[in-house]
Amino acid sequence: MSAHVLMLSSSRVGNEDYLEHAKPLMLEHLGDIRDVVFVPYAGVTMSFDEYTDKVQAALPDFNVTGLHTFEHPEQAVMEAQKNRTAILVGGGNTFNLLSCLYRDGLIESIRTAINAGTPYIGWSAGSNICGATIRTTNDMPIIEPPSFNALALLPCQLNPHYSDYHPPGFNGETRDQRLAEFTTLNPKTPVLAIREGTALVLSGGKLMFKGEHGGFIFVDKDKTPINDGDDLSQFMHQ
Repeated sequence: MSAHVLMLSSSRVGNEDYLEHAKPLMLEHLGDIRDVVFVPYAGVTMSFDEYTDKVQAALPDFNVTGLHTFEHPEQAVMEAQKNRTAILVGGGNTFNLLSCLYRDGLIESIRTAINAGTPYIGWSAGSNICGATIRTTNDMPIIEPPSFNALALLPCQLNPHYSDYHPPGFNGETRDQRLAEFTTLNPKTPVLAIREGTALVLSGGKLMFKGEHGGFIFVDKDKTPINDGDDLSQFMHQ
């Protein structure tokens, strides 16, 4: 069975309410599934309970249960498909998220569950971990996970929250410069940079881009635009 994964760039677009733009995409992605196990591990400045409550309040159509409340989280993940439950992974700090997943031995179990057909939805950090590694996250490394290797649902890299806006008077490196550093050292590894409000959908053996705001593919010294409806399936086989 093929993976069924929704990778949202962000939880918000502009001044919209939390997850407001994502609800139609989530409902479409999950069909009649309404039970979700939420992974709050990217949250750092709020408790896991608070984070789970926040997501439940934003998604009243779903029954949201925090993974941290299970006595055996790995078992909950592995039984998700049997229980007609989806896996939801929120944004926050990608390093903390990955560190907690390694701590609880969940990397392989989540990957196995997804490859067996368990629906997955992530945003921001929750999308970042769908790539081969988290080396193109925007986050500060506040904790050191055992490895930067992630779920590797895609063999390429992701960069959610992508922006090419350069504030006047700002003298630090731009996002493009940071991504150019990665592609200079890794010229054969593509980076899919997706703007807020957009998403990647991996389903039925295809990888599609959704969102009117567009994005870019960075490979070596090339930067190629991507637009709503583009088929990016070639990046599933690097």
